[in-house]
Amino acid sequence: MNTTISKLNNNIEFAYKRNKNTPRTAFYLNFSLNNPLLVPGVYSLMVRLFMQGTKKRSAQVLSEELDKYAIEFTAELKLDYVKFKFVCLNEDFERAMEIVSDIVKNTTFEEFEKERKKLEGEIIAELDSPRVKVIDSYYKNLYEGHNYGYTNTVILENLKNLTKEDVINAYKAIVDNSKKVAVFVGDLDFEMVNSLTERYFGDITPSIEVLPELKKPELTKAKEVEVIQEDLNQAHILKGWIVATADSKDYAAISLLNIILGASGLSSRLFLELRDKKGLAYVVRSAYDVARLSANFSIYIATEPKNIETSLKGFDEEIQKIKTVLVSEEELENAKNNLFGKWAFLGETNSQQANWLAHYGIMGFGFDFHENAVEKIKQVTVQEIIDCANKYFNDISLLSVLKP
Repeated sequence: MNTTISKLNNNIEFAYKRNKNTPRTAFYLNFSLNNPLLVPGVYSLMVRLFMQGTKKRSAQVLSEELDKYAIEFTAELKLDYVKFKFVCLNEDFERAMEIVSDIVKNTTFEEFEKERKKLEGEIIAELDSPRVKVIDSYYKNLYEGHNYGYTNTVILENLKNLTKEDVINAYKAIVDNSKKVAVFVGDLDFEMVNSLTERYFGDITPSIEVLPELKKPELTKAKEVEVIQEDLNQAHILKGWIVATADSKDYAAISLLNIILGASGLSSRLFLELRDKKGLAYVVRSAYDVARLSANFSIYIATEPKNIETSLKGFDEEIQKIKTVLVSEEELENAKNNLFGKWAFLGETNSQQANWLAHYGIMGFGFDFHENAVEKIKQVTVQEIIDCANKYFNDISLLSVLKP
């Protein structure tokens, strides 16, 4: 990727990548989350409050200023980190840096009560979707007892107990004790960008060197969960396993297993067998969802309620097949090309490239993770695919079914 890696005076890792002749610049600043014991919902509420004003700017002034210069700013919560990002025209980069540093350092967390009510309303509205509801049930039970399991329904139960003080303390803890990563992708000179990054973010609490060892989620026995919803005319089924995450030697093979089974759309096995041949599904897919401490591999289907047992049998047949019959060299090669095509599409813009760099950097996987992963995926053999399937697709799974 031709990325320059350096460090600010406060130990923040800074990745810089120059893409010539691009008019808009992307900047990301990520803070790792190292405190797993917090009340569910505190981070979700926190990221909403960054746009509600700083010591220097009211919410309205902030909004007007960002609009005036077409600066796209967002603060987002991920499982393992908090992300601040902006995209702006090259000539407005310094202005954007000043505004975002003001947000990062001086947010007043005003409008706490209003935002809590809005968050509650949005969660309730989201959970109206059967697909969202089954995903919520799946993650809550798969990661039960771990902060990765703080899903919307868990947050909803705890929202009313949160105070503004909780949010302020949570943010202070993040700033004071986190790994921090900054990334720039665009067409501006390194010296200028580095100097502005130092000026606006070089005075925040130093970044910690190494991410702490945190408790990893475990699934020790098979679980089945049913959620009943009266007015449904279809069933939603999610079945999954905890698998190795991105720093494992199995990452490349699991990524390809996902493409072969259900993530390559019309050509994937689940689609061909369960939708095309058996006519069971409205939607069927697989997913490999990676976090820092853990990852999971899931299969999802939306089908008629009378087809629940047949669909589960279909899942089992496809899993059994990939565990016992070697995939062909052609199918494996097609899966590799499909994955590389997806990645190329997802890495076209400055913002997408900055997002990847900041993501892999903050997760401790390394800024060069993507290039290394491409090389490893090229080397995966048909034997590794079958070995991986047998290693992870065991009896310790989580099944979540939403039905009428």
